[in-house]
Amino acid sequence: MGTLAFHAQNVESDIYLSLGLTELRKGFLESPRVLSLLSSLLERSVQKNELLLEMSQIKDVVTIFHGLRAPTLSIRHYIDRIFKYSACSPSCFVVAHIYIDRFLQSTEVQLTSLNVHRLLIISIMLAAKFIDDAFFNNAYYAKVGGVSTAELNRLEMKFLFSIDFRLQVTSETFGRYCSLLERETAEGLQIERPFQACRIKESWSNKDDSNCAPTVAR
Repeated sequence: MGTLAFHAQNVESDIYLSLGLTELRKGFLESPRVLSLLSSLLERSVQKNELLLEMSQIKDVVTIFHGLRAPTLSIRHYIDRIFKYSACSPSCFVVAHIYIDRFLQSTEVQLTSLNVHRLLIISIMLAAKFIDDAFFNNAYYAKVGGVSTAELNRLEMKFLFSIDFRLQVTSETFGRYCSLLERETAEGLQIERPFQACRIKESWSNKDDSNCAPTVAR
């Protein structure tokens, strides 16, 4: 499970060890560090975006991923819940980060407390389907994520079409996002710092997706 992390060559092995990506899922006694780093990054991004939307009085683009109100469960607790019950590999959370970035780039949607939970459950589920040897079905993920199976199915299809079905992640891209997560916490950088985000091409292919452009986290 999560074999993508073991084949990447652009990042030192100690980064994988630090993020908790180099052990099999069943070997974890505690949550891997990647969970806290991803949740921290997303929480700061949500806070920044909601503040900017409030100050600018610009309405966000509303999609089917938006809820009427923000869930009471925090991003960190939601990520921990998915990891606990889905049995997916820690690498799925790095891949999910990449998928969410692709979605935001292709839709110009702002990441807020109204949509971040649905984007998380869909992106992590798709990552597990794509890189793990075994995974649960949509009905199970719907229970874990707190949505109906019908809604999850609709969200999955919308997400896939939004990213043009580009689920392939190269080892180089995976490595860059691992480095990003490590640097963001190690250096205490602000969320405004640009990071490498892979822009969606007009048509998807299996070509190397290392052609990335810096953007501000959404």
